Amino acid sequence: MPKKGNKKNIVLVSAILLFSLSLMTLNVKQEKGATFLDSIAGVILSPFQSFFTQAIQSVSDSITHYFFLVDVARENDRLKLEIQRLISEKNQLTEHLSSQKRLAILMAHQDDWEKNVVVASVIGRTATQWSKVVIINKGTQSGLRDHLAVITAAGVIGQVINVGLNTSKVLLIVDGRSAVDALFQNSRVSGVVVGMGEDECQMKFVPNTADVKVGDSVLSSGLGGIFPKGLVIGKVSQVSRKKQGLFQEITLTPSADLSRLEEVLVLLP
Repeated sequence: MPKKGNKKNIVLVSAILLFSLSLMTLNVKQEKGATFLDSIAGVILSPFQSFFTQAIQSVSDSITHYFFLVDVARENDRLKLEIQRLISEKNQLTEHLSSQKRLAILMAHQDDWEKNVVVASVIGRTATQWSKVVIINKGTQSGLRDHLAVITAAGVIGQVINVGLNTSKVLLIVDGRSAVDALFQNSRVSGVVVGMGEDECQMKFVPNTADVKVGDSVLSSGLGGIFPKGLVIGKVSQVSRKKQGLFQEITLTPSADLSRLEEVLVLLP
């Protein structure tokens, strides 16, 4: 007959085994439940995760694109400044070459006057309806004085009327106060070229009997002691003969473009 102590041991061992089996079954059920919940949560949260991922990537791309555009804008500004600098240098070089060409032409005429001339630049202009005066950058320090002839390669432009230390005023031949003794190159008929206060001159005291045609050249006659003989003044642009009167009405267009003067020659005594 079994003892009571053995029965207690068998019951205790059986209880322990049953408890262990129950724990194992519970752990398996918990693992299966967790996997299922994880799957459900993944299905539900996956679209949101994808949306947030795309949104973050989009913001990141936008920021990257913005900084790229900022760099491009800065580079464009730098290139624009460089282009402006190159254009400015090109214009300066072009202007320098043009000035050198004009000076070369003037210096060629300087040899004709035995180098007894002064090259000057026009630095100012005082023009009204009747007064036509330009200011040049040479004065008494360069040997200038009043009543010296001023010319360009194209011809006579006027005479010095007011001399300062380093500047002088030149009365243009179109000024109403200007008068130059002149003659026609072909016929050698003489007259006086006076300013009209506009862009043209008149040649006065030419007899009605003189043969004058549009296009005839007019030169300085050398009388008066200011303009040497033979300087080109202009060409006849209009001729009018009146039945009554002794003289023709003759209009001249100056040979030099007085509105675009830049460099001139002053003929010294």
